Formats: sequence, structure tokens, C-alpha cells
Amino acid sequence: MSTAKRILITGGAGFLGSHLAERLLMAGHKVTVIDNLSTGRMVNLEGLAAEFGDRLAFRKEDVRWMEFDEDVDEIYNLACPASPPRYQADPIGTSETCFLGALKTLELARRKGAYILQASTSEVYGDAKVHPQPEEYWGNVNPHGVRSCYDEGKRMAESLFFDHQRQFGTKIKVVRIFNSYGPRMDPEDGRVVSNFIMQALRGEPITIYGDGSQTRSFCYCTDTVGGLVAMMEDSVEEFPGPVNIGNPGEFTIRELAEMVIRLTGSRSKLVTRPLPSDDPKVRRPDIGLARVALCWLPTVTLSEGLPRTIKFFRDCMS
Repeated sequence: MSTAKRILITGGAGFLGSHLAERLLMAGHKVTVIDNLSTGRMVNLEGLAAEFGDRLAFRKEDVRWMEFDEDVDEIYNLACPASPPRYQADPIGTSETCFLGALKTLELARRKGAYILQASTSEVYGDAKVHPQPEEYWGNVNPHGVRSCYDEGKRMAESLFFDHQRQFGTKIKVVRIFNSYGPRMDPEDGRVVSNFIMQALRGEPITIYGDGSQTRSFCYCTDTVGGLVAMMEDSVEEFPGPVNIGNPGEFTIRELAEMVIRLTGSRSKLVTRPLPSDDPKVRRPDIGLARVALCWLPTVTLSEGLPRTIKFFRDCMS
């Protein structure tokens, strides 16, 4: 049996953060969650607290001003709003969270000699001109558009991580997460999967931005978390990443909407609205590096994961 580790997760009350906490607690580790609850929700942790007791600790703190200084073996930095409506609502706060949050957690990792993983994003590729997107692609990002607080914020965080490694020898890991979905998503967070499911369950028109031909690749939450853990557990310090973590199955937004209508049995109709500024036209990960370096592959298809997610949202409404 592996030795129990002391692990810190920033943003651990969020959708992915809570699934990561569950995975690590089930493996026998002690987990501390730091979250300011701006987008994270305590309901995501309530079941874990009941099941795992004092092996789960929670501190309401903002990663930008974090005072946490306990000994830890590993740090997962997930703190940041991830849906466009949420991160665009406070763009300066989003940029600060990306930059200051990375700096704070990196300094903690350096002091404690801990490994630290940065949850970066496929949005560093912007409106990609290379498809699918490999890690060596530098991206096509608008540096001053409405999405740049998140896109450029995450790029800045990656830069800080690699600078910290070069300057101080900090033990870093960087992953780029593609669209993830599953239970514990906030029904009102504005992401496409939650939007479509909630509109379908309410019998409302399903809103498609643009003509729906833009594509996305959707990775089920447990697969995404498995990729994060595989990256952290990879013991080769000379392999800091970045590594794409996502499902290469590619769907148009219109296909997703039609699938949601079919699976919910909804009578909702599709309506179109103008495409938001800088919305990527295509998104699909090249996961060859994750497959070879981490022996990681996603296992849950969209047709398997969507019904589980729909059930979660139905339960939230009951």
C-alpha cells in the first residue's frame, strides 16, 4: 500500500476539484481544500466530509492572498473560474487569480519541497489554426479580447511555472485540460453542457451561438481527474509537461444539442444567437503524449457520460 500523502487542492470545492479530492481521499491520502467559494460550492464536499472525516480539511481562503503554510507533499492548483460568463464577470480578478494564485502556490511548493501541478487549459490554444492541437502548438490567442483574462491568464501561469522550475528547481507539472463535464457541475455556470441540459429539462429553447458548426471535445470528469493524478504520479522530474488531458472525440455544438434533446426526451427547439467574440471554431486534443508518457487514455464516451450528467441535473431540480 502506498504511503499516505498530505495534499493541497486550491479550488477544491469546484466541479473538478471536488472529484479530484474524492479520488485522492479514496486512495488514502489527507486532503486540504482551499476555496473562496466564488464559484466552488460546499455541497460538492459535504458527502466527502461525511465519508472521510478528518482526512478532509477545508479552509475558506482566496488563493491570491493565501496564508496557508502547512507541510504538504503535493499541490494541485485548480483555483480559477472556468466558464466564460463567470470569468468574464470579473476579468481583473480572473487575471489576478491566474497570476497571483500561481505565484502563491509555487512559493509554497518551493518552501515545502512539494510537487505542484498547474491545471492549465486548452484555451491557451485560442482560436486554433492547427487541428487537432498538440502541445508544441503555441496557439492563436487575442491578447486583449473578452476571453483574454482567462486565456492569457492561464498562459501567464504556465510561464510562471516553467520560470520557477528554471530559476529555483521547483518540481512542477503542467496539464492542459480540455472541456470537461459530469456530476457536480453548477447548473447555472453557463458552460455549454450545463446550459443545454438545464434548458432541455425545463423545456426551454436550447440556445446555440453561431450556426452550431463549431466543435468541442468533451471529457468526463473522472477521466480528466485520472489524467491529473497520472501526471502527478509520474516520477520523472524532467517531464514537467505541458500535457493535453482531454477526450479526442469531436462533436459539433449542434450535435451536442441534439444528443441532449434525445437523451432528456425534451421537446425543446434549437434557437441561434450571434457567436460571441473570439469563440474558438474547433477544439480537439492531440493526446499522443499523454498516451505514451502517462499511459493515460479517457474511457468514458459522451454517450455514456451525458446520461450520468443528466441524472445529476434532474436530481438537482427535484
